[in-house]
Amino acid sequence: MGFALATPAIAQAETTLRMVAHSDLKVLDPVWTTAFISRNHGYLIYDTLFAKDADQNVKPQMVGKYETSTDNLTWTLTLRDGLEWHDGTPVTAEDCIASIKRWGARDSLGQQLMAAIGTMEQVDAKTFKIVLKEPFGLLLEALGKPSSNVPFMMPKRVAETDPFKQIGDYTGSGPFVFKKEEWKPGEKVVYAKNTKYKPRAEPPSMLAGGKIAKVDRIEWMAISDPMTAVNALIQGEVDMIESPVPDHFPILKADKNVELFGWNQLGSQIIMRFNHLHPPFDNVKARQAAMYAIAQEDFLRAQVGDPEIYSVCNAPLVCGSPHEKKYGDLLIKPNLEKARQLLKESGYDGTPIIMMQATDLLSSNQLPPVGKQALERVGFKVDLQAMDWQTVVSRRAKKDPPAKGGWNIFYTTTVTAGTESPAGNSFTSGGCEKAWFGWPCDPEMEKLRAAFARETDPAKQKELAVAVSDRVMDQAMYIVLGQYKAFGAYRKDRIEGWIPAPVPILWNISKK
Repeated sequence: MGFALATPAIAQAETTLRMVAHSDLKVLDPVWTTAFISRNHGYLIYDTLFAKDADQNVKPQMVGKYETSTDNLTWTLTLRDGLEWHDGTPVTAEDCIASIKRWGARDSLGQQLMAAIGTMEQVDAKTFKIVLKEPFGLLLEALGKPSSNVPFMMPKRVAETDPFKQIGDYTGSGPFVFKKEEWKPGEKVVYAKNTKYKPRAEPPSMLAGGKIAKVDRIEWMAISDPMTAVNALIQGEVDMIESPVPDHFPILKADKNVELFGWNQLGSQIIMRFNHLHPPFDNVKARQAAMYAIAQEDFLRAQVGDPEIYSVCNAPLVCGSPHEKKYGDLLIKPNLEKARQLLKESGYDGTPIIMMQATDLLSSNQLPPVGKQALERVGFKVDLQAMDWQTVVSRRAKKDPPAKGGWNIFYTTTVTAGTESPAGNSFTSGGCEKAWFGWPCDPEMEKLRAAFARETDPAKQKELAVAVSDRVMDQAMYIVLGQYKAFGAYRKDRIEGWIPAPVPILWNISKK
């Protein structure tokens, strides 16, 4: 009590930013999972060696300087001054080497980078070398990857955790500190300003530049009902909603104190993901049958609603990107007769497929009922199982047969930033056990992706990217369900400084 009264003249009110996140946070390891809620958590408490700016250029972040040998096989990276972990110990080269290795075991692009690396060695406390066995044209792009999995730097003791097991120590070096003791799953997540964080001197630009924490505290509120979240914003109980549903845009626009903000103007892509390990989708004809049953706009209309926000697009590597290739009416207009014939040829025995539905994830919760109807129309039997998103995140990692706790289909959304690159697009991986959830096993695809990562000629990269797209569609590795732009909502009378990015950035935001 005495300390609270000791300096009343200089006491200042703590500033708290309250946001309704798109999902509840239950998995705290952003390397173990690609879930965006865990990625967003990672961006608050961790930092990266490099980051992309608003012009899509990769810029140093934790790195102060770097140089390359004349043959581009040796990269020497030196950390900038003043980097500390939240526990006060300095960030070292050893920490970064261990972090790259752990991330590289899980991430699709990271796996390709690690295959090209001969050695990583410490030069001194702040400097390390990456020595490549062969040219790798995407090294900076890999270390500056903007979305899941992000190569976040962690202390060596944490980064040495088995990549396939979750970490239990959440010490980072980023602009905010995770307050584990205040974390209440299903209610709120709390972060405090890292007062020792030294931001870069450059102005913030997307994920690069100075990360300045302008509030003392951040609270993510878990409000699963969209209308309840809208009412909380209008009544001033929260400051932001990360992703309100488009149906509520008119209500939000009608409030003079609320602003809609297109924080992810590059857009997002919606995916239907198959489990390639178990019947029926271990058979390419069953996957193709599902593909020919699909009409994208049915999904987009149900999930997004507003045609001004969404766009029909069957290009696996994103419409509007340098690597765009479209495929006629495939996924645009269903071919039910062909779908039924392919399903018959696959030998499908009528066993219900388990389709997971994340009821609380506002970016995909309306997709599964549409998918169920589309697939049942051509002869599949579908067992639609409702659960929360974090249960989907945990269950999708299971390789067990569907009847024993596994799965056949789930839906997800990814930001298009990075998805246009075959090397960085996790869905395209055919790396078997190392592939993203669903575990496609396609050596031909891996050859194409590896060649793309090594290639430095843009024209040849384009040829390889097109070949990757063709392979995705030919093998029906996954189904693209279209694209849309993400909007958030905030109290413009209360906060300012929200930076556009493929991630909801909370540094640089200040309370008025």
